[in-house]
Amino acid sequence: MFETFIIYFLLFMIYSIIGYLVEVICVSFADKKLTTSRGFLIGPYLPIYGTGALIMTCFLSKYKNDVLALFIMSTILCTILEYMTSYVLEKIFKLRWWDYSEQSFNINGRVCLSNGVLFGFGGVIVVELVNPILKELLYNIPTWLIISLGVFLLAVFIIDLTISMYIMTRLKINVSKYTKKDASNIIRKEVQEVLKKNTYLTNRLFKSFPHIKSLNNKDFRSFQELFYKTRQEVQRLKQEYKQKKNK
Repeated sequence: MFETFIIYFLLFMIYSIIGYLVEVICVSFADKKLTTSRGFLIGPYLPIYGTGALIMTCFLSKYKNDVLALFIMSTILCTILEYMTSYVLEKIFKLRWWDYSEQSFNINGRVCLSNGVLFGFGGVIVVELVNPILKELLYNIPTWLIISLGVFLLAVFIIDLTISMYIMTRLKINVSKYTKKDASNIIRKEVQEVLKKNTYLTNRLFKSFPHIKSLNNKDFRSFQELFYKTRQEVQRLKQEYKQKKNK
């Protein structure tokens, strides 16, 4: 029973990593530069892809011999998953992490037809080709090695999730606390503290979700500008300090 859980967790991680790599390639190609910041977790994985792949392999395998049905069901299930993920994250953090409002045939900006079609093709590939190979590979690995690897990755994932959730919560607090302040002339002491504690992760979130929106989007944009201005000012002061020190 425990081994089966570990196998499915490893499948979840593999598909999450594959999803991350696909997004990095697509976004980097669109931006014409390497873009590695995807998702809100620190590690190179996107859980929504792992979850979607597991749902498809667990519930849609019965459509393996009917490609059209498999495509349609994959499209429907993954679109529902993406919509619910967007809705739940917005309710928890008061932030809209992605928005497809400018895309054709979207539903409340949370999902769109083009993504749904891609999910459909992805479901066919996963169920028909990828999953049988991965499961056979994993079940042929010695049990002790599978369990050891699974437990290690599970611990890493839980730690990553805990840290990232904390940063996302801090980000929400920061928005309400700092949006009305102006850091154009001087560096605010309290903002410096925020930068010292979580500059990298907050900056990574902004890069991962460049179109992120708050329920009060005007204030949130002000906070983003404040964050970047303050970071630039800190970097400038560091450069001046180094130059003076080297003289």
